Amino acid sequence: MGETRKHEKYEALIAMCRALAPVRTAVVHPCDQSTLQATIEAAQIKIIRPILVGPTAKIRAAAASAGLDVGAFPLIDTPHSHAAAAKAVELVRTGEADMLMKGSLHTDELMTEVVRTDTGIRTERRISHIFIMDVPTYPKPLFITDAAVNILPNLEEKADIARNAIDLCHAFGIVQPKVAILSAVETISSKIPSTLEAAALCKMAERDQIAGAILDGPLAFDNAISRDAAAIKHIASAVAGDADVLLVPDLEAGNMLVKALSFLADADAAGIVLGARVPIILTSRADSLRTRVASCAVAALYAHAKRVAIGSVGKPE
Repeated sequence: MGETRKHEKYEALIAMCRALAPVRTAVVHPCDQSTLQATIEAAQIKIIRPILVGPTAKIRAAAASAGLDVGAFPLIDTPHSHAAAAKAVELVRTGEADMLMKGSLHTDELMTEVVRTDTGIRTERRISHIFIMDVPTYPKPLFITDAAVNILPNLEEKADIARNAIDLCHAFGIVQPKVAILSAVETISSKIPSTLEAAALCKMAERDQIAGAILDGPLAFDNAISRDAAAIKHIASAVAGDADVLLVPDLEAGNMLVKALSFLADADAAGIVLGARVPIILTSRADSLRTRVASCAVAALYAHAKRVAIGSVGKPE
């Protein structure tokens, strides 16, 4: 399989951004080569309009050591990473930025500022993380949630996790995404609580408590992504074998699933956080440049989709 085909889903979503205005993005503590490279590339292809927030001397030193030029970007000086996170969140609150992008600071540092009750940018929606997987053996992008933020979500939290994923699918132009609620089995059993929650989520969808998608579960992983496996189990479902979204039972299961696909199936995993006022680009130190740029593109598509309903974002220069 060629490199081009491996990245074809990511290339398609990056191409979707070409017709859109770049989105104002506060890049938090970008004091490492990987973050700066991704920022520059995403800016060059007009996905984002970066605002670099962090210690000016460190940012410029990191850029110089990597042979990168950040002179064209606004730079807001802060003494350290904690202050950078607080300032970036403030830029969102004051309407000066429409996305956040994590740099070389701990995720907890950034998210602590995001969720503060007095100065944060929370909404009534539960915050959750979504991986957008480019799996070479699957015919379309695969959304997996939540494998990074919510450790052991309850029923109500899973409902919000599903709503966040559905909103993101809509931003991709998937009008009626198919959400597979995963468990170890496809039958409901009181011995496996995740099967009961899956059944409840499906009933919530029937009653329009979760709207805009087709939900089914519990489904085992094979039934969710393989029509043959679903047929063998005699599962009649619009979701089985054709899922857009995999809603995992807990963080451990989701994290293992994403890493298994990444390291055994040669998949790429772009990731963002939703549920706050703006999308948050969370990248890993192990992410490739293409994956980092794809994460920017995913967040930008979502930010533009939100603009349709609530106002202006990423206006052309």
